[in-house]
Amino acid sequence: MKGEHLGELEELVLLTIGSLYEEAYAVAILEEIKKNTNRKMDVTAVHSVLRRLEKKGYAQSEMGGATTDRGGRRKRFFVLTQVGRKILDDTMELRVALYNKMPKLAFAGIQ
Repeated sequence: MKGEHLGELEELVLLTIGSLYEEAYAVAILEEIKKNTNRKMDVTAVHSVLRRLEKKGYAQSEMGGATTDRGGRRKRFFVLTQVGRKILDDTMELRVALYNKMPKLAFAGIQ
C-alpha cells in the first residue's frame, strides 16, 4: 500500500469525499469542511490534498461534463478507493481504541 500515513487534513478531505459521494469536487469539499469545522482554508489547499490522496491511491478522480452554469468548464469529481476506505476504517479504529484507553477521570478545575 502506497503512503500509509494519513495526515489530519488528508483525513478530513477523505472523509468529506466519502460523505459527498458522487458530488465530491474541490469547491464542494472545501465548503463542506468549512461548514463542519469552521476552518479557514482555500481551494488551492484542497487541490493540493486531493493530488496527494490520488498519489497515495486513497482517492481517484474523473472529469464530469461541462455545464453552462460554470461557463462550459468541467468539474473533477473524486471518489474513495477501496484502499482509501480501508485507511479511514483503520484510522477510526485506532482513534476509538486510544480514546477508550483513557481513564474516566474528572478534570474539574483544570482550565
